[in-house]
Amino acid sequence: MSTAELDGISVAYDDLGAGSPVVLVHGHPFNRSMWRPQAERFSQEGYRVITADLRGYGDTTRPPESTKTGLDVFAADILRLADHLGLERFVLGGLSMGGQIVMEFHRTYPDRVAGLLLADTSPQEETEEGKRVRNEMADRVLAEGLNPYAEDVLTKMVSPENVRTMPDVAAHVLDMMRTTPPEGAAAALRGRAERPDYRDSLTRVGVPALVVVGTEDEFTPVSDAELMHDLIPGSTLAVIEGAAHMPNLEREAEFNDVFARFLKEID
Repeated sequence: MSTAELDGISVAYDDLGAGSPVVLVHGHPFNRSMWRPQAERFSQEGYRVITADLRGYGDTTRPPESTKTGLDVFAADILRLADHLGLERFVLGGLSMGGQIVMEFHRTYPDRVAGLLLADTSPQEETEEGKRVRNEMADRVLAEGLNPYAEDVLTKMVSPENVRTMPDVAAHVLDMMRTTPPEGAAAALRGRAERPDYRDSLTRVGVPALVVVGTEDEFTPVSDAELMHDLIPGSTLAVIEGAAHMPNLEREAEFNDVFARFLKEID
């Protein structure tokens, strides 16, 4: 693990391999280890893979309990880290909330993006009901910690069948959720409740884009991926059979093969 002091916070990150840079952004409530299979493979195949813990997650500085972390703040943190590492243009990928951070980054800093990976995410602005639920969930995790939430959503993050047949994956996902700092999770939930609509900016994507989704995903269903695929000119859609919200872990080989083809096309 490396750290960088950026904008008053200490950002924890891994920087593996050499070659064309790829930055991968984790989802909620996880940490950079969710991308470990991809970082290990692609850092050995001619790519420089950077994975970082977002503000308030993993080993990166936690915000005060009262703060709200918007997607624009996360995107600015990625820009600062890229500048710190000397990255001019890079492939940028994210899953779930990470995908929304990627969309925010592209909308704000399009010239820095060489390609986009959007996995199990959605571009629509939050609904009024969604805002209520996210803010209530922020209150809950501050009061209870992440353990009850983690138990509740495990079989949505990882399909029930994969929880049964892939105990190591289920344990990894559960551990990431349980060890997420409540203050960071709550701040991100409140910020994400106010996310904008990215559908218009997706129509202006001028770089290669790969949209990936698991067939069993309840949080961001296949229809959301199809919407993004339709909006992004020339994008590629990959639907991963038998995976829920974490296809990069539930179907590691299939996900990596799809991503490898995409990266080779960019090269």
